[in-house]
Amino acid sequence: MPFGMAIPAALAALLGATIAGLSGVTGVMSPSVGIGLLGALLLTTWRAKAAFWLLLGGWVVVGIHQEWGSRLPEGLNGEDVVVEARVLSATPLGDAQRLLLAIRTCEGPKHRPACDALNKVRVTAYNAPTYYAGEQWRMTLRLRPPGGFSNPGTFDFEQWLWREGIHATGYVRQEPAPTQLATAGFSVRKLALDVLERQSLGERTRRWLAALTLGEGSQLTQDDWSLLNATGTTHLVVISGLHVGLVAGFALLLAKLIARLTMPLNWRMCVWPWWVAALVTIGYAYLAGMEPPAMRAMVMTLVGLWVLSGRHSPATWQAWWLALAVILLLDPLSLWRPGLWLSFVAVAWLIIIWQGRTRPKGVKGWCWALLRSQLLLAPLMAAAVLIAFGRIAPGAPIVNVIAVPWVSSIMVPLALLGWIFSPLPWLGTGMWWLFEQALSVFYVFLTVTSERWPLWEPDHALVYPLSGALLLLALCWGLPGVVSWLKVGATFLVVSLAWWLPLEQMPKGTLRVTVHDVGQGQLIELRSQQYRLLYDTGPRFQAGFMPLQTLWSPGQRFDEVIVSHADSDHAGGIGALLESHAVTHWRAPLDETLPVTATPCERGQQWQRDGITYRFLWPPAGSNDYSANDRSCVLEVSAGEHRLLITGDVSRDIERRFLKDIDVPLSVLVAGHHGSRTSSGVQFVQHTTPLHVIFSAGRNNAFQHPVDDVVRRFRAYKSCLWSTGHDGALRFWLQKDHPVSITPMRWPSGSVQHGGVKRC
Repeated sequence: MPFGMAIPAALAALLGATIAGLSGVTGVMSPSVGIGLLGALLLTTWRAKAAFWLLLGGWVVVGIHQEWGSRLPEGLNGEDVVVEARVLSATPLGDAQRLLLAIRTCEGPKHRPACDALNKVRVTAYNAPTYYAGEQWRMTLRLRPPGGFSNPGTFDFEQWLWREGIHATGYVRQEPAPTQLATAGFSVRKLALDVLERQSLGERTRRWLAALTLGEGSQLTQDDWSLLNATGTTHLVVISGLHVGLVAGFALLLAKLIARLTMPLNWRMCVWPWWVAALVTIGYAYLAGMEPPAMRAMVMTLVGLWVLSGRHSPATWQAWWLALAVILLLDPLSLWRPGLWLSFVAVAWLIIIWQGRTRPKGVKGWCWALLRSQLLLAPLMAAAVLIAFGRIAPGAPIVNVIAVPWVSSIMVPLALLGWIFSPLPWLGTGMWWLFEQALSVFYVFLTVTSERWPLWEPDHALVYPLSGALLLLALCWGLPGVVSWLKVGATFLVVSLAWWLPLEQMPKGTLRVTVHDVGQGQLIELRSQQYRLLYDTGPRFQAGFMPLQTLWSPGQRFDEVIVSHADSDHAGGIGALLESHAVTHWRAPLDETLPVTATPCERGQQWQRDGITYRFLWPPAGSNDYSANDRSCVLEVSAGEHRLLITGDVSRDIERRFLKDIDVPLSVLVAGHHGSRTSSGVQFVQHTTPLHVIFSAGRNNAFQHPVDDVVRRFRAYKSCLWSTGHDGALRFWLQKDHPVSITPMRWPSGSVQHGGVKRC
């Protein structure tokens, strides 16, 4: 493809990806696709040469729609399917393993939708044999369509599954037992990992070698990733342009040296050293698993080699657009990966700040060039990371000035030289021993800087103003011809923004309530002007994961935490609270076994904060013989004329016992026991007639909560019904003389929800 066609090709791919992305998860033709096809027809009628660009855009559209069409059909949700699959990766997960499987064949139940299009799934294997990448197995899986929790300002797991091309999640059934069809074949990657395991190196050294040279980021621990995130150095570990560029540069230098020795008269005219460097680049990316970051780095490096070879000399921006076009054509889903835009934005900014400048000379010149690049790049990348991930590493500019040359000039070359000389044990081991020492220095440096400048996750109200200020700072200092007073002003704006920008303020007597989406469990946050309360802490899953861990950055403070009862779906997140946050006061029913010391919640207890009244309606004082569910703390909250009632898991019999104590009418009711038929009795519903009813239940849960009888009961009294499983987190405000309006995080199409829950 001629380089002059790079920009139209990239724009065509971007347009195709955008149209396909707007078409939604249904995988069928939508208005956006129809409009795109009509526009394409008109364009080809006007200019026939545009057909080539439309073909490129159509290729991307088809590729993305195939991804939508490969998702597990809703009709197979929770059903067993028999698959033959190859293990792509196997990651230890406590007593279990997390498997990524490439599906070869899939057989579902009769009279159910076919699962032939299923391509890649992510499952957990409990109490199973040890799986290894490359093996082929026949196994029974219980799957569900890709999904995740939907909470304010948190990681979108469902979108991550989609952009990684994962079409279903679930677990491996233990009966019938999985059958191995084939062992893992020969793999250079596996051979390299085995070589590392046999080395007399520290555990940390082995996992960092695997990550830095083989792209095995899964080898790093959570502590490693936390340290890298806190210091803004994650880009140094994943296989990126830095690593691939070093490998390509080394191969090019070696090939040129050979050419100079063998053809001293015309070695400068040789083309084959560039081809050797290109082949080595492709081979290294393949060895690193050809994951999206490695493939992106490979494409950009190949384009760079082509440009630097001088055989064809396109403009720098043409090369940038060409790399973007090739990546989108090879991997259309990369458009939704933050890593794509972070890397391309960084390269584009480096082009801008160095365009028209002379090449640095000498050690002093290169050191100044590195320092200038890092300082000018830092605010722009901080703004991009803040928008993409909602966090800032304050020490990143200073850390990267030291970390980038340390990793690129010392650690990565030593690691690669260790592989090159690995057939010579003493020499290869010596290189890795030097790498181990360099890693120790690097690790200490990151630890000290992360303690000095910890990771900052600003309030949501600050994210876009702060990222805009950082962008302005980058432009003022990076673009030529900007006057000095504007540079100083932009710097002052960024430094002072966090102090003078007004945060979200709540007037006295106003309560913000968030019923979080935590799966089959319950976690409700109540926040007023100077008071923060949690009702329940969400579940703890079998693999040890607690949804509460994903909701807030560490270091939060809660004035009060009420644990309705000790069941895991309500008290499972206590461990995450104790580990990462501070709680002033705990409340729970008497005689409940919990890992905290709590004040018993008793009927009649009442307190006020910020003009809001809190009152317990149940359980009665003293010991009792009620079940754990029936001992649940029932909380009524009053703000002006509005009432919120949270009943935990109490049964219909207990509901009748405190029925006359409820101040009616209710503005919002969090339905008892997640919408189970054991709660929300006829008398209770008839007496309370809540305006809004919220079911805190998991999406596609095995209990079918909320059950149809309870849904019909509330619907008969014209209540507006909501479910965290389908609406995501639900947020509303209780404020005097203001109507209650509930805002869902997930917006399904139409007024009728999946599962038959109708809003209003």
